[in-house]
Amino acid sequence: MKTINIFYQGEGVAALEHIEIGDHETFGALRAELAKKHGLGADACLFIEDEAEPVADEVPIASKAGRAGVKVHIHRCREIKVTVHFNGKSVHDKSAPGATVASVKQWAAIRKFGMTEEEASHHHLQLAGTTIQPDPGTHIGTLATSGKCAAEFDLVSTPKVNG
Repeated sequence: MKTINIFYQGEGVAALEHIEIGDHETFGALRAELAKKHGLGADACLFIEDEAEPVADEVPIASKAGRAGVKVHIHRCREIKVTVHFNGKSVHDKSAPGATVASVKQWAAIRKFGMTEEEASHHHLQLAGTTIQPDPGTHIGTLATSGKCAAEFDLVSTPKVNG
C-alpha cells in the first residue's frame, strides 16, 4: 500500500505536523483521525491550504495530493474574521482557516492599502499588540484567538539594516 504525506496545522496545532495516510483514503477519514487526535470533535472541518471552502469528506486524498503530499488545516471555525491595521486605518475580511499569513498580507497590503509589490515586500504582518511576526506559511486558523474565530494584525515595515 502506498501512502501520502499529510502536512497540517489546525485549531490548537500551531506547529506544522506530519502524518502519512493510505492513498486510498478520503478526506473524511483524515478529518476524523485528526479531529480525534487533537480533541476537536465531529464538527471540525478540513481545509486544503489556501482554499476557501472545506474539502468534502468523500473526496479521495490522492486526487488533491501533489508529489510532496498535501497541506491541510483542521478547525471548528469555517471562517476567520481578519483585521489588519496600518497607518491609522483598519481593513476587515473573512478568510478560511487554512489561508496563509502570506495570502492575508498580500490582500491587505496590495489590494486594500494600495501598496506596490515592492512596497509590500518591505512589510510583515505582526500579531496586533505584540512583536510576534508569524511565518508567511502559517495558517490563519492557528492564530485565531481562543473561542473566537478572529485574528488581528498590524502591518509593519521590515527594519532596515544599514551597513
